Amino acid sequence: MIDAGIVLASDSRTNAGVDNISTFRKMKVFERPGDRVIVMVNSGNLAVTQATLNHLEQGMRRAEGAPNIMNVRSMWEVAELVGSALREVRHRDGPFLMQTNVDASANFIIGGQIAGEEQRLFMVYTEGNFIEATPETPYFQIGEVKYGKPIIDRVITAGTNMDDAVKCVLVSFDSTMRSNLSVGLPIDLVCYEKDSLHLSLVRRFDEQDPYMRTLRQKWGEGVRRAFAELPRLEWDGH
Repeated sequence: MIDAGIVLASDSRTNAGVDNISTFRKMKVFERPGDRVIVMVNSGNLAVTQATLNHLEQGMRRAEGAPNIMNVRSMWEVAELVGSALREVRHRDGPFLMQTNVDASANFIIGGQIAGEEQRLFMVYTEGNFIEATPETPYFQIGEVKYGKPIIDRVITAGTNMDDAVKCVLVSFDSTMRSNLSVGLPIDLVCYEKDSLHLSLVRRFDEQDPYMRTLRQKWGEGVRRAFAELPRLEWDGH
């Protein structure tokens, strides 16, 4: 989350293995132009995340007046709804998954804005509790985080412009994909412009996307060039 808006991205790879790679979208958008834009990305057990989203969607079809994603008045309440739904699904399915040693953990990042308040960004933990981003800590990662974290730490501040934030997010994913088979294309990317209450910048990157191919090439060349320019270590007496 930057002053200009919010950038959210997710990969699409699950069940990665030498001969077992599946693709599922991990991003969900809830939008009513002029009133709210809410984007959720998830990681973890696919059945748990899908059941959680289905639970939230069913809540939108229940009796009028019941709290749901599309009628609550704050992003904090949205995070509470997601945490409650996740907790309910894990309470129902978790014991059965544990019987066969299946990890039932799942996490969500929720970003967006509801009319009448500022844009906000939350991370919901697998236990259903959550935290909110701040100017000092303006971003969250879930899933495989360690390979893509350094570039975000070095680049992103509240004052970063949208174009640089997008490049940083995509380089972060590329760095992760280079080192971990469990993360892979396609990548879904959305950029929410603060106070617009409308989502117009949406993009999906696959293996053939020319921008992603160019970014990979330029970043790799830049890293190698920067490495070659590092000073040589001088040993005492040599």
